[in-house]
Amino acid sequence: MDGQSSWTVWGLDASLTVTDPGLLPDAERIVRRIVAEVDLACSRFRGDSELMMLQPDMAAGVTVSETLRHLMERALAAAHLTDGDVDPTLGADLDALGYARGLVSVPLEAEPARAAGRVPGWQRIALEGHTLTVPADLRLDLGATAKAVAADLAATEVNAVLGCGALVCLGGDLATAGPAPAASGRPGPWQIFVQDLPADPGQHVALEPGFALATSSTQKRRWKHAGTDVHHILDPRFGLPARAVWRSVTVAARTCLEANAFSTAGVVRGTAAPEWFTSEGVPARFVDQQGRVVAVGGWPAERYTVEAGASHG
Repeated sequence: MDGQSSWTVWGLDASLTVTDPGLLPDAERIVRRIVAEVDLACSRFRGDSELMMLQPDMAAGVTVSETLRHLMERALAAAHLTDGDVDPTLGADLDALGYARGLVSVPLEAEPARAAGRVPGWQRIALEGHTLTVPADLRLDLGATAKAVAADLAATEVNAVLGCGALVCLGGDLATAGPAPAASGRPGPWQIFVQDLPADPGQHVALEPGFALATSSTQKRRWKHAGTDVHHILDPRFGLPARAVWRSVTVAARTCLEANAFSTAGVVRGTAAPEWFTSEGVPARFVDQQGRVVAVGGWPAERYTVEAGASHG
């Protein structure tokens, strides 16, 4: 028998499962503490976060805490892993679209043109030890990768400190550490139900301990601009919402950071993503706007076990 709890964080559903119910209160305290530390380090939505307080001086170089250094390092790793499809320098674009200040009217071009010779923002960042330098025209947003890193850190620490198996889910980011709950007296994989919205096709999967899943969705965190529905996953080439080819993209990987990077990049790349994932051996499940499912990289259509696939981190 396992122990479970759930709550809301960052406006998203959070949940925790541990293999020893007696350790659930201590485990939840660990998860909540780590989430709070990540929030205080990098939130764009609170003026007292380290990120927001240091942002005005970043062009000259600032000294960052170990937490923010780690989050920045992981964000840059995600950018490198996805060839820039996941870019941590889109804060100004999100602000312009009203994501930080409520709804604003911003005209969206149907066919935006890529700026000629534009150097991707993430390639202009310098992180040397605890010194972070960000050009003055860029604003950081670590939201997606920070959430995934928080899940990885929380699951790992619960297992390391308490010795039980742990599954931490923050929104669509799910990380595991330690053994899964025993089935028929023997340790088994974690049983996960993958589904974005209730009307979407769902699938039961079995996730081996130590692996992670992440789902990126174009159906959540939406708002209207000039009468047009937009979502929060931006194409870094244009600073505008990526075309919603997919309702959702779910990826399995060794870490939640890696899974989140690819699931986000899958949304950004649109129709080109399945072929890319197949070539990279990334296990993924795409759901298109008609509710059709495309499985690639060793993700069969039927119930399966995610095992040790290629590591991209």
